Amino acid sequence: MYHPDLIRHPENCPALVLNADYTPLSYYPLSLWPWQTAIKAVFLDRVDIVASYERQVHSPSLHMQIPSVIALKQYVKPSEHPAFTRFNLFLRDRFSCQYCGTTTDLTFDHVVPRRAGGRTTWENVATACSPCNLKKGGRTPREAGMQLHVQPIRPTSWQLQEHGRGFPPNYLHESWHDWLYWDVELLA
Repeated sequence: MYHPDLIRHPENCPALVLNADYTPLSYYPLSLWPWQTAIKAVFLDRVDIVASYERQVHSPSLHMQIPSVIALKQYVKPSEHPAFTRFNLFLRDRFSCQYCGTTTDLTFDHVVPRRAGGRTTWENVATACSPCNLKKGGRTPREAGMQLHVQPIRPTSWQLQEHGRGFPPNYLHESWHDWLYWDVELLA
C-alpha cells in the first residue's frame, strides 16, 4: 500500500517533542528535533516514541521507523520568564504594530525614548511598524498624539506559548494533530 511517508526524505521527518506531561515543549517555534537527534534520544533512553512515520532508516543490524512524536521521560520545567529578544517581543505583541495594527514592516519602539532615560525592557518596548516609529520619533506616545493599543508588559513563558498557538506552522504531520491545539477555527 502506498503511503506519502514512504517517499519522504529522512531530512523531512522531524520529530515533535513533547514534555513528560505530553504537552509540546513549545508552540512557536514548534518543538521539533531532526530525525537523527530523535533516534539518538531513543537509544539513550531519554524519550518514549509516541508515533512514527512510515519511513524507516536502516543500519546493518537494525530497521527502525523514524519517530514522528516523542515524549521526554523527564519533565523539563519551562523558565517562568522568556528572554527579551526581538522575536519574543513580536510574539508578545502578536506580530502587529501596537499603534496602528498593521502586520508589515515591523520594528520596535521605546515608549519612553532612550534620550529621555527610557530603557530597553519588556515594559518600555512595543512592536511598531516603521511609519509609526518614524511618526512618533523621539517623543512619548502622548507627545506624538499616538496611543498604544496595549501597554507593554513582561510576559511569562506561558503567555508567549499561548500567543504562539495563534500562528500554526505551514506543515503539520498528521501524527502531530492529537498533541497540538491551535487557536484557529476547526472545520467539521
